[in-house]
Amino acid sequence: MREKELEHKFSLMVKKNGGLALKFVSPGMSGMPDRIALFPKGHLAFVEVKAPGEVPRPLQYARHRMLQDLGFSVFILDRQEQIGGIINEIRAS
Repeated sequence: MREKELEHKFSLMVKKNGGLALKFVSPGMSGMPDRIALFPKGHLAFVEVKAPGEVPRPLQYARHRMLQDLGFSVFILDRQEQIGGIINEIRAS
């Protein structure tokens, strides 16, 4: 499955679970995660979507650490089977 397809499936599942999976674009700051997932009651997390078996680039890992140091959750999604678990973790946080 291609990254774009996985990102689309994630967005659809977030919507089906009452949330929004917004495309996250941050001009001037490369390496930020692809999506920000928002759920009711202020539950949110950043999600980096990769093609199966791919890993984030070093700059992306650095941005993930930066966000985590600020207290935000960051998930790396590279398999369709992870979607439900990631959504559950975000909603429970």
